[in-house]
Amino acid sequence: MAIDVKKLVVHYVDKKDDDTQIHLRNDEMAVNDKVAVFIEQLHHAYNGKPGKGYCAFSGDKNSIVASAMQSYRNSELGFWRMTEQASAVLKEELDKYAFNETGYLVFCHYQYVATDYMLIAMINIKEHYSITSELDLASSRHLDISRMQLAARIDLTAWDTQAEDNRYISFIKGRAGRKVADFFLDFLGCEEGIDPKQQSQVMLNAVEDYLSEQQFDKSEKDDLRKQVFDYCNDCVTTGEDANVSELSQTLTKGDDNPFESFCKEQSYDLEESFPVDKKTVTSMVKFSGLGGGVSISFERKHLGERVTYNEATDTLVIKGIPPNLKDQLQRFMESDD
Repeated sequence: MAIDVKKLVVHYVDKKDDDTQIHLRNDEMAVNDKVAVFIEQLHHAYNGKPGKGYCAFSGDKNSIVASAMQSYRNSELGFWRMTEQASAVLKEELDKYAFNETGYLVFCHYQYVATDYMLIAMINIKEHYSITSELDLASSRHLDISRMQLAARIDLTAWDTQAEDNRYISFIKGRAGRKVADFFLDFLGCEEGIDPKQQSQVMLNAVEDYLSEQQFDKSEKDDLRKQVFDYCNDCVTTGEDANVSELSQTLTKGDDNPFESFCKEQSYDLEESFPVDKKTVTSMVKFSGLGGGVSISFERKHLGERVTYNEATDTLVIKGIPPNLKDQLQRFMESDD
């Protein structure tokens, strides 16, 4: 679906050592087809980022960004002026942290599937090299969208209608050890709310318990797990929350004991809707692990058939190994002989 870009402003941030410089663009960027394609790429790249956190504006923290954003939405403050005020807060927060950041600071108000969003993202620059027709080396600078780590998105529609849920803001938690989560929460003036990983795990537990109580054979259970995973994966792709009622429609055969009622009866700590953590739900259809120089991954449906596990001897037996692995092993054995 097409993205409707309302407003876009891009500033430049350059922090070296303890000095943060923000070079402000003078005005809003004209919205055209090129801008629409750029924001659409940014939107999908953000949706695809794993391990996001969810939060809401907090009265106990710096409220400048929230106030400026609300003033913009009330037509009391221009969009550019809002970004100027937010950028000043960003500079103050960046000065508190030891990590350096250089890149373009993007503020975008856009609409996607009848939902209003405000995306704030820091996009780093990457050098690309090519050879000219004269066989000289040429370089160019590109926005490294796929590797953005500093980004947050406010669901403006949910802020208006579901503010009490405390999860209308999502943010990329970032790489371990950089305190990126703390930085962006302080910048926005937020407190973290719902935990996607915890909710996804509770959902998995509920699904497994539900399947254990039903009279399904192994093949039916594997098919239902795959359907639940596909549904959750679609939610991750679109950036939508998973919904217990929709999960119930996927899992329930007939009306005897719907999954939704089962969750309420068993008092699972599961929200009616929740953001999905893809890594957690993948365990529903796949086993994987690595350690000691060994990496193993296989679809859950193969356990007990192509793959058997002996707990007493701590061994896996795999029947019908992948052809490319078999070829490597055969060539190695031949060369060793």
